[in-house]
Amino acid sequence: MSSPAYKRILLKLSGEVLMSDGGLAIDPMVTARVAGEIKDARDAGHELCVVVGGGNIFRGLSAAAKGIERATADYMGMLATVMNALAVQNALEQVGVDTRVQSAIPMQSVCEPFIRRRAMRHLEKGRVVIFAAGVGSPFFTTDSGAALRAAEMNCDALFKGTSVDGVYNADPKKDPAAKRYETVSYDTVLADNLKVMDASAIALCRDNNIPIVVFNIREPGNLASVLRGEGVSTVVQREG
Repeated sequence: MSSPAYKRILLKLSGEVLMSDGGLAIDPMVTARVAGEIKDARDAGHELCVVVGGGNIFRGLSAAAKGIERATADYMGMLATVMNALAVQNALEQVGVDTRVQSAIPMQSVCEPFIRRRAMRHLEKGRVVIFAAGVGSPFFTTDSGAALRAAEMNCDALFKGTSVDGVYNADPKKDPAAKRYETVSYDTVLADNLKVMDASAIALCRDNNIPIVVFNIREPGNLASVLRGEGVSTVVQREG
């Protein structure tokens, strides 16, 4: 499929992307492969910022359902995203990519606080910026945090790296007849509850006209391929 050239993107990864098949929460080899994907995109001339979820370590909503107070559970989940951000930073720096982690919850011993203008400057200098701790408040997902940071950083698109190659009208793992969309509107995603991202993230991208590109991050070389307009993906955008 053809795709416009996106100069600055925000890459949203689920925490599960860093897991091993054996259940190791942060697998160094898997994390290194993800870092290689990011490096290839950076080397191709793109400016990248990254948001990584924390579900491989701790999932706040699930913990709240089991009895932990919701706000506390969400803060615990935010801390998990900081751990993942540091792991990805380490992997990127091992392959020679200058990286900065900025956290919405200040923790100056391990990373910078989120400062929009500083993050902008990092991107302009060719560094990859990893945003951690969501939006810094409970009751928001890392999807919402990714959409917010994409808007704040004036990103051309939000790339959602998943384990499937796009958006389907049904779960392709359960329904072999599921149809993949080449493009789909924000409103269709919301109306049909297509589970691309949570509703607040979709609405924020819609209101700021930020396309969401859904692709399979587990396929080697796929991020750079999709950025070239050659890979398989689904673009969520405005109609027309």
